[in-house]
Amino acid sequence: MIGHNPVLLRESVNALVINPDGLYVDGTFGRGGHSSAILNKLSEDGSLVAIDKDLEALAYGRTLFPRELRLTLMHASFGGLSEVLEKLGLKKTSGILLDLGVSSPQLETPGRGFSFMRDGPLDMRMDQTSGRSAKDWLNNASENDIASVLKQFGEERFAKRIAKAIDYERSDSPIESTLRLAKIVSDAHPASDGGQHPATKTFQAIRIYINKELDELDVFLSEVIDLLEIGGRLVIISFHSLEDRCVKRFIRAQQRGLTTPKYLPTRDFDKNVRLVGIGSAIKPTKREIAHNWRARSAIMRVAERVA
Repeated sequence: MIGHNPVLLRESVNALVINPDGLYVDGTFGRGGHSSAILNKLSEDGSLVAIDKDLEALAYGRTLFPRELRLTLMHASFGGLSEVLEKLGLKKTSGILLDLGVSSPQLETPGRGFSFMRDGPLDMRMDQTSGRSAKDWLNNASENDIASVLKQFGEERFAKRIAKAIDYERSDSPIESTLRLAKIVSDAHPASDGGQHPATKTFQAIRIYINKELDELDVFLSEVIDLLEIGGRLVIISFHSLEDRCVKRFIRAQQRGLTTPKYLPTRDFDKNVRLVGIGSAIKPTKREIAHNWRARSAIMRVAERVA
């Protein structure tokens, strides 16, 4: 089993767990790094619900915590957290953690199709039991749709050029492997972005689109306040600007509350402020980045329900 180093582990768990007797949610279980640290801070009366779309992650979790009665593992997406809690007969939580992005085992397992450095089938689904694979979408989408996805979700400057190359190559034979796609993108990419692999943004964009990652984040954010008890914490670790922008705007909007004329004195209660940000955004230290290069783009935001 390939290991995974959870990013901002100490910072995130310390910000999250303020009531050792509380009920917490790890919305992205992965390989259980954050869940393990949360459990270590909980009392015998505390509990943790951990969910993941990836069945391999959950299977690993069952071997990692074979007799942990405080832990409940569920196959689900964090976008469906309200349904998970309802199914378990739970209503409010003391805190919810999301560690967005892809885990090291997913990236380093060729059969998952996430990596442009290892040859494997072009899948990219977090949940391989449902949804459309990257191969299926890439070989059937229009050139314009491909360009739109690369630009919107990868912020790829050369989206049109890459989409044109993909369209040309698939006319000869279907694009079915990660290394073939990576070569097509690399050959079509006219510039180097500071040492970044030319296929980085393309693979990121397709992964986000296939897994509906931003849609799920939007659904989660629209429901999360009602899933927190008063004083409950929300901790979200993002790995690219699109995710972090959604989280940042959400917290700011909730903290601002209802807009009223500046000349009217208003209290937070009057403005219906239910969630406030805690501190400023937190990034990994240079030491953590040196130990775990994948931490370099991480950014963590913390908020607390106040009403």
